Amino acid sequence: MDSAESPAGFALTVCADSAEACERAASLILEQRLGAAAPLPLGLATGRTMEPLYRALAVQVAALPPLRRQAVLAGWESFNLDEYLGLPADDPRSFAAFMGRHLVAPLQLDPARVRLPNGTAADPQLEARQYGQTLRACGGIGLQILGLGLNGHVGFNEPPCAADARCRVVDLSSSTRLQNAEAFGGDPAAVPARAISLGLAEILAAERILLVVTGAAKAQVLARLLHQPPSPQLPASWLKQHPAVTVLADQAALDARG
Repeated sequence: MDSAESPAGFALTVCADSAEACERAASLILEQRLGAAAPLPLGLATGRTMEPLYRALAVQVAALPPLRRQAVLAGWESFNLDEYLGLPADDPRSFAAFMGRHLVAPLQLDPARVRLPNGTAADPQLEARQYGQTLRACGGIGLQILGLGLNGHVGFNEPPCAADARCRVVDLSSSTRLQNAEAFGGDPAAVPARAISLGLAEILAAERILLVVTGAAKAQVLARLLHQPPSPQLPASWLKQHPAVTVLADQAALDARG
């Protein structure tokens, strides 16, 4: 594992493979949980990149001495980035169910402490506003974990997206629905067309941001992120305005750095 400044000014940590990247990300989550008496909430994500990350976190938590393990889990508070509209929390394709399988059950967390937007709210716009308000009332995000979409989205902030966009209802692009189709029987048309997502404003308000990018499929978009200036057409590029961003990338994702 090597660390360096990227062309974008990010702290770039190059890992040999995705397993090493996820191990390092899990360690940083533990550092955040153990580094303060009352850490701010975690900002969490879903998706294929996050599955091995949460497995690594569960293994690392289980290996802690009992008192340190209790310190990590006691008072846990996290906010997920997004949720599909129209899927109840018990639908196995929902992000709430994803978090239940990959984080709540392995860590034996109180599900109420792992917050997500309500995808079946009667008024989705109101739900989005209230979700953002609840996050602010809890002090905002301490450490925000992000993946990187193939079109440059973070959360469900699809291009074009301004840096001051707040939590809201978003329309999902065809490329994002294609990228997420695996959980829907491989059919992009079955992926909900809309979701509630935290905006760049909430993401950029986090104390620290950790962007995890793994796999050769992400090489092209990561190269764009590292070399292009901030632009609404590449929502992740707004991260360049944040003073404390770490990018964890495996070698496969860096093959097209240029």
